[in-house]
Amino acid sequence: MGRWRDGHGELIVGELRVPLEIATSYRARTRGLLGRDSVEGALLLSPASSIHTFRMRFPIDVAYLDHRLNVIAVRTMSPGRLGLPRVRSRHVVEAGAGVMEAWGVEVGARVEVVVE
Repeated sequence: MGRWRDGHGELIVGELRVPLEIATSYRARTRGLLGRDSVEGALLLSPASSIHTFRMRFPIDVAYLDHRLNVIAVRTMSPGRLGLPRVRSRHVVEAGAGVMEAWGVEVGARVEVVVE
C-alpha cells in the first residue's frame, strides 16, 4: 500500500471499479487537476494530507485516506479554497463534486487501489 508510481489504475469501492489516475511524484501531485475542465473517474495524490483548489475550474469531492486506505474525511470543495491538513491522512482522492456519495465513499469506508 502506498508504493505506487505515476500512472493509472482503478479505485475499488465495494463492488464499484472507478478509473484512477495516480500522482505520486512531486510534479504530478503539484499539477493535479489544475487546468482541467473535468476528471474522468478519480485522481489519487500520494503522499498527501491536504489540498487546495486554487486555479481549478470546477468543484471537487475530496476523500482523505489513512495509511490503510480507510476514509477519514470527505469534503466537497469549490475552486479557490485551501483544505485543512488532516493529521492521519496519507493519501487524497479527488473526483468531480457529487460523485463520492454515489460511489459509497464515506467516513469509515475502505477503498482499494489496483495498478494497471
